[in-house]
Amino acid sequence: MKVLASRPLPGPAWAELDDVEYLGGRLPEAVGSEPRQDVEALAVVGDRVDARALDLLPAVRLVANYGVGYDSIDVDECRLRGVAVTNTPGVLDAAVADLTLALILAVRRRVVEADRYVREGRWERDWAETSLLGDDLDGALLGIVGLGRIGRAVAPRALAFGMRLAYAQRRRLDEADELGAEFVPLDDLLACADVVTLHVPLTAETRDLIDARRLALLRDGAALVNTARGDVIEQDALVRELISGRIRAGLDVFTGEPGAPRELLGLPNVVLTPHVGSATVATREAMTRLVVDNLLAAAAGRPLVTPV
Repeated sequence: MKVLASRPLPGPAWAELDDVEYLGGRLPEAVGSEPRQDVEALAVVGDRVDARALDLLPAVRLVANYGVGYDSIDVDECRLRGVAVTNTPGVLDAAVADLTLALILAVRRRVVEADRYVREGRWERDWAETSLLGDDLDGALLGIVGLGRIGRAVAPRALAFGMRLAYAQRRRLDEADELGAEFVPLDDLLACADVVTLHVPLTAETRDLIDARRLALLRDGAALVNTARGDVIEQDALVRELISGRIRAGLDVFTGEPGAPRELLGLPNVVLTPHVGSATVATREAMTRLVVDNLLAAAAGRPLVTPV
């Protein structure tokens, strides 16, 4: 089966594919203007797979997405054309949960500010200096927006640091009681939490879920952490709040990636990472394993491993 891929994927599983060609750019522009009849599957990393791309690749019968989020793929259009879509759920939950806690710690304890303080040669007083005082995690209320696989992986990590837990989503979960997480409506959660962390997929319902009105509900000094998708937050409104200094944030994802708003780059109250939630060696290799297993299953006519 001829596979067109965004790039080589990490890990030994990738070598199991026999016929792979790499895009020289982003879909659909990288394909050119003439349709290709030889490509039967796509292995994509953030590429836009829409009607235009599928018109150029009419023989494609599988889009294997490298990542759990597949908002760049027009799933409805794929369904209309009989094109299957797969993703890589489950294997990245722990890595994203770890980064979430890292961002919470970095923001609450002002780790990046302290690092810069030392590197710039400003450490001239004793350890009792008060200019870098942070906030404890112990006893702080963590509001988890979206208690899915990743949200549930964040919960025990936060509990280990002594945080209290609440969550918001469309329906209550029985298993939340076992995690010690209390159900709270979203607006109320935003108003009372010390830290809010987002773990919802990007859909029509969740785009700009945290808009200007809801950002204003965050109490002064609260922290907002986003390792989900940038478009879950109304980014311009978030930039305004952060410039004001009223809240803090730890952000791994942004609207219009790659890149983050220039206005955030010099702010001390925001920690920025370049969409690295799944960026551990073991996690990325496990993601590749799922992509390859789905491609091999499609080639052999077997059921797909992780269909969307």
